[in-house]
Amino acid sequence: MEEKSYKEYLEHITTFIFDVDGVLTDGSVTVTTSGELLRVMNVKDGYALKTAINAGFNMAIISGGTHEGVRIRLEGLGISDVYLGAHNKIDQLNDYLRKHDVKAENILFMGDDIPDYPVMKHIGFPCCPQDAVPEIKAISKYVSHKKGGYGAVRDVIEQVLKVQGKWNGYYDATL
Repeated sequence: MEEKSYKEYLEHITTFIFDVDGVLTDGSVTVTTSGELLRVMNVKDGYALKTAINAGFNMAIISGGTHEGVRIRLEGLGISDVYLGAHNKIDQLNDYLRKHDVKAENILFMGDDIPDYPVMKHIGFPCCPQDAVPEIKAISKYVSHKKGGYGAVRDVIEQVLKVQGKWNGYYDATL
């Protein structure tokens, strides 16, 4: 039986779910003298998140991190389902599935490390940044050529929207 191209899965994606640290950021934190942990997010990833929401896709974040600044940034982009402090991410995934009546096979989840593994085994399109750990790369249907925090989120969103003809209102197969 012939293996499906990863792009064939993209036609059926209705929902994007992303981890934060190592996916929307490069996984680094800057610790201030007051103990605050600062993260950097890529604005091109932000543009893609907002574009996908505007195109009618469901969007959620499931992260073990607890920094409220992350929630403020993501909610500012229009993401209302932001699960922080998620140490057993499958619980948040199941809550999201029940809340939105979404099928697991229509979900793209991008993670980068071991805490993402159970969710990635449960959904239709697991993917990861180029610098994810080997265990996550091994179960991913797509490994982005971009590193976490450096456009990996934009990469997968743009591909899905282009395959579905929803990237800025057109799909150009030559891109």
